[in-house]
Amino acid sequence: MRTDWTRAEIAEIYNSPVLDLMYRAATVHRQHHDPQEVQVCTLLSVKTGGCPEDCAYCPQAARYHTAVKVHKLMEVDEVITAAQRAKDTGSTRFCMGAAWREVRDNRDFDKVLEMVQGVNEMGLEVCCTLGMLTESQAQKLKDAGLYAYNHNLDTSEEFYGDIISTRTYDDRLDTLGHARKAGISVCSGGIIGMGESDLDRIGMLHTLATLPQHPESVPVNALVPVEGTPLEDQPRVSVWEMIRMIATARIIMPKAMVRLSAGRVRMNIEEQALCFLAGANSIFAGDKLLTTPNPDENADQQLFQTLNIRPRKAFKDAAQPGQGRPAIVFEQIPL
Repeated sequence: MRTDWTRAEIAEIYNSPVLDLMYRAATVHRQHHDPQEVQVCTLLSVKTGGCPEDCAYCPQAARYHTAVKVHKLMEVDEVITAAQRAKDTGSTRFCMGAAWREVRDNRDFDKVLEMVQGVNEMGLEVCCTLGMLTESQAQKLKDAGLYAYNHNLDTSEEFYGDIISTRTYDDRLDTLGHARKAGISVCSGGIIGMGESDLDRIGMLHTLATLPQHPESVPVNALVPVEGTPLEDQPRVSVWEMIRMIATARIIMPKAMVRLSAGRVRMNIEEQALCFLAGANSIFAGDKLLTTPNPDENADQQLFQTLNIRPRKAFKDAAQPGQGRPAIVFEQIPL
């Protein structure tokens, strides 16, 4: 596993003839993964809207006028019910997202810790995406049973300021470091189609591939433009652009789960099959990705049957967190 890739090396891979690129990626994929397995994840928005940040792609930002309705943090039993439904329909990873800039040590965070503990006890890989974390908060999540933490870089460091001004690129890298230090699996990728150049896409991949340890999960998202956001008029990303990103990620981060994420709802079965051939081996299931649309359950069942692929089991390459750990005592901190 190399963590010393240069941008020039990654650019050479990314810009290679697309059929050669797919062949190389497919070969690497088969060396490290079962090509018939696809990780099935469910993403639930446990706290929606009202975010103080200015991410240009996000309909949950309070400053934009979108159709997203603000909802307070869900109750623990509601989340456990949703997780059971996800498990019953074949998901093995359950991710909870909250529209926060950063985690605060209060009763809402205590409630999230209870959610994490409850979902972990169901035998699902638990992932959270809650914004920025401190070291102590990451450790509390780990102790509660968190398996993975998602914190996307979104784009290259050079283009980042064109998309977000309310936190820095280093803030994102610091949060990834805090999760890693706590022993939490890292999930980090980005979005294409925001007006960035190919060099920006290569730059983001370079940052991920030269971290001290590769992320265990790398989501590749195609922008889903939302009315009311600054990027509402961006054109659709082509499947070939997604394939270049997926295949390059697969080659330079061979053991990572490369997730075909947002934008999949616009792809037919043939286009998704090409992405799997190029090295994608993870998807989000369910009708929504936080607030944007996703293929429904019947469409994904047809996808799996047509391609003869099966869901990857939970905790295939790692132990379930917290086996034999003492019960967690949640602090009662006022909001």
